[in-house]
Amino acid sequence: MPVTSDIVATYRGPGRVVRRLLDLGEREDRALIFVMGFCVVAFIAQLPSLARRAHLEGLELNMLMGGALLGTVIILPLFFYALAFLSYGAARLVGGRGTAYGARLALFWALLSSTPLVLLNGLVAGFIGPGPALTLVGMIWLGVFFWFWLAGLRQAQRQAE
Repeated sequence: MPVTSDIVATYRGPGRVVRRLLDLGEREDRALIFVMGFCVVAFIAQLPSLARRAHLEGLELNMLMGGALLGTVIILPLFFYALAFLSYGAARLVGGRGTAYGARLALFWALLSSTPLVLLNGLVAGFIGPGPALTLVGMIWLGVFFWFWLAGLRQAQRQAE
């Protein structure tokens, strides 16, 4: 199934999609592509707000974009790998039987499948700016992301090693 179809299916049942991805076998390249895909989309989502900030504050847009690129595409994946390891450890403490790969896949898929809301958040930040609309869209994204992550992690931890 194409990634876009899987993203749509995740909004109907995140656990089923993660189960299907796990059944395809352990492929670290797949997990890496998921997290890097999210990070690239997150960088793109920042561009409208960076352009707004550069215009309003008289800053150099290229410098803002360079910093965002470094933070989002280089450093953020490392943070997500550490977070996935911590979630794997926490799941093991409460009786999870899955693998570390399953925990990574659940987190990275939750991130990638929530990208439509990340893009919406970026547009709101760029065109409307700070305020109640941006807060609302950010809270919706956060809620959907946690829903996807926890449903996927639960499904991944049911898998026996």
